[in-house]
Amino acid sequence: MMFTLEQIKTAHAKVKSGADFPNYIQDLIGLGVVFYETYVSDGHTTYYGANDYQISAAPVYETLIIAPETNLLVFKKELKAHQQGQTDYLTFCADCARSGIAKWTMDMQKKTCTYYDRSGKEMLVEKIPG
Repeated sequence: MMFTLEQIKTAHAKVKSGADFPNYIQDLIGLGVVFYETYVSDGHTTYYGANDYQISAAPVYETLIIAPETNLLVFKKELKAHQQGQTDYLTFCADCARSGIAKWTMDMQKKTCTYYDRSGKEMLVEKIPG
């Protein structure tokens, strides 16, 4: 199944905070997305589907500087606040950058979200609810 950036944008438009994230993931799975990676520096994302299908979305905000050192304690606190609906997407991305998180990946088959530092090292793996 081939999905489009327009379909993904429509699904993402329903997300008002991190609390809406589980429904967003279900929408993406329904579209046929099996994996995606989002780069904190500018918000661009590459989405992957079956049979090596992939599309990339353009940057969504001005470039953020990723902190050279990762502060996992602060990041976990900010992530929890985001998941509880206390921050919007842009705030969360800025929090990631300040905490040294350079990208995250979503694996729909493993149902995991993995956060990485600037060197590509796994910093945190979370199970996707739902």
